[in-house]
Order: sequence, then C-alpha cells, then structure tokens
Amino acid sequence: MLKKFLSVLLVLMMLVSLAACGQQQQASEEPAASESSGDNWKIGIMTGTVSQNEEEYRAAQNVLEKYGEEHVIVMTYPDKFMDEQETTIANVVSMASDPDVKAIIIVQAVPGTSAAIDKAKEIRDDILFVCGVPGEDPKMIASKADVVFAMDELSMGHTLPEQAKKQGATRFVHYSFPRHMSYALLSARRDLLKEHCEKLGLEFIDATAPDPTGDAGTSGAQQFILEDVPRKVEQYGKDTAFFSTNCSMQVPLIKSVLDEGAIYPQPCCPSPYHGFPSALGIKIPKDKKGDIDFVVDQITEKVAEKNGTGRVSTWPVPCAMMFVEAGAEYAKAYIDGETNGKLDMEKINEKCKEYAQTKVTLTPLEEGGNKYDNYLMVLMDFLNF
Repeated sequence: MLKKFLSVLLVLMMLVSLAACGQQQQASEEPAASESSGDNWKIGIMTGTVSQNEEEYRAAQNVLEKYGEEHVIVMTYPDKFMDEQETTIANVVSMASDPDVKAIIIVQAVPGTSAAIDKAKEIRDDILFVCGVPGEDPKMIASKADVVFAMDELSMGHTLPEQAKKQGATRFVHYSFPRHMSYALLSARRDLLKEHCEKLGLEFIDATAPDPTGDAGTSGAQQFILEDVPRKVEQYGKDTAFFSTNCSMQVPLIKSVLDEGAIYPQPCCPSPYHGFPSALGIKIPKDKKGDIDFVVDQITEKVAEKNGTGRVSTWPVPCAMMFVEAGAEYAKAYIDGETNGKLDMEKINEKCKEYAQTKVTLTPLEEGGNKYDNYLMVLMDFLNF
C-alpha cells in the first residue's frame, strides 16, 4: 500500500513539475513575442532623385539616418516620371509587398501616384499613405491617399503683402509673364495680391518679364531681372518689395534686391534653400547637406553683411522636407497607435509644428463646392533674416 502511495505521489510531483516548467517557458516566450511584434515595422519613402528634387531626397535620408535601414526603405521615382509612370507604380508596389511596411510617404506625388496606391491596395489596404506636393487632380489623389499636403498658394495672396508691409514696403512689384498668367492658380493669386495690396495701402506694380522658355532663354530672363530691379528701385525707392513667379529668377532677384537695399518677402517656393545659397555664395559642405539650421545661419550672416537685416524673409523650412520628415513622424505615431485613425488633424498639426518650430496652418481644400478633409493646404509663419 505504501509502495502504491509513493508511486502516485511521484507521478503527481512530476505532473506539477512539468506544468510549472510549461508555465515558465510560456512566460519567457510571451515578452519576446511582444517585443518582436513591437519592433516589426517599416516606413517606405519615395522621393525624386538628387538631380531633380534634392530637398525631398535629403529629408528622406534624414529619416533613414534617424531610424535605420531596418525601419526605413528609401526609393526614388524616375527623373522622366511622366514617361515612366510604370516605374513609379512598381516602386510603390515593391514597398507595399514588404509585410513590415506600415506606411508609405510619397513626395512629390507625381503623376502615377494614384495608380500606384491603387495597385498597392490590391495587395494590402492597411497601409497609411501620406502624399506631398501632388501633381494630380485634387479629387483623384484625395480619394486614394490618406493624407495629402500642398502649399497654400492662394493664401499667399494675403500673407505676402502683409509680410512686405511689416518689412516697411510701400510698393509691391510682381514679376511674371503671359505663360504663367495663363495658369488659373497663379493668375488668381496675382489678383489677390493686387486686391490685398490696395487694402494695405501698397501700390501694386504688375511687371512683365521675359519667359525663360522663350527666345532669350533662362539667361536672358535672369539678365532682365538684374537690370530691371535697379531701374525699379530708382523709380519707386528702396521701400519696394519684389516677387517673381518663376524659380530661375530667384537668384538674380535676391542679388539685385540686396544690392539695391530693397525688400524681398519670399521666393516663389518659400524655403531657405530656394535661391539663397546661390545668390549669396553659400557653400554647403557634404556633412551639412539637409541641415536647415546651418543654411539659415549662413543666410542670416550674409544678409546682415549686405545690410538687408529685417528686409529679407522666407518660410523657416522647405515645405517638401517637412512633408517627408513630419510625415514620417506622423506615420510612426500611427504605427505606435498614437493617432485617432489614419487622419488625425491634431496629431498632424503637432508633428508639423515640431518640425517647423513655428506656427503651421493646415486648411482642408475646398474646390468646386467640394471639401476634401484630407487634402491639407499648408501655410507657415515667416522667418525674417
């Protein structure tokens, strides 16, 4: 009897031991599984190449450097994106095919982006898509992407004259040419500029410059600016603000305005990188590529040397870089479950403000009686050098 009792006791002890061992093993496995799943994420970023859109590319590299190759995939769309949309689509699908990719950021959202998102959603519909600088119809891209960022060009019709007025301007010169004025957006902004200048007591001067795509080419258009700004300053005085709708005119315009002691409220594409480094002879070392603070400090020094302090300004950060880097931070917050769904305006605003270090206004687009809640028009406060 004693023998039988001891046998039963031994069996029970073995069962208890096995159960405890199993519980211990399960307990040790559960944290590991949780840790693994928490670290199993990636963000895909697609930008232009260095030759086409260096700002966006550098911003993507900044995100890559911050989170590492294990969490960030960077790809580029072709320079000839209009002719090679299939490559754009293939690159987005390639990123979406990685099960760890939880969000994809596309800046600029060139033609082909909507089709790329459609193809990616055939594989997975859980990915967050953030697009910046859209090159497609607002209705189309807003129906595909979760968040769309664009500069609020029309509101510049109000902010530009107000900034010029703060800088001491009494007149506002608007350089453009018929081809640009045939674009509905640029023409509407010109009309708003004129209207708002009149409200503020600024004389609006509509100046026609040569089209850089015309017979004189880019060099001819730039030479015109170099020669015309001194004439305008002589005619209207130094308290004249100058603005041009064309990118290639910004470098000669900045040079001339500073040489003549006039006012430059903003480049056509507001950014510390747009026109300023070339116009002011600023060399950016390799280790400072994408370092906005370095560029701003250099511009501030050069403007001061030319006695332009307080009369030259731009936005504190390039919009395209903010769309990439703040977009990535928003994507990370989404992945971490810190957003209220895919479109969380409060969290988007928070991430943009953190990046720009200034007030950022996000306004949903209203067009043709339709409101697109996820198509966000962006404005920033000015950085006055």
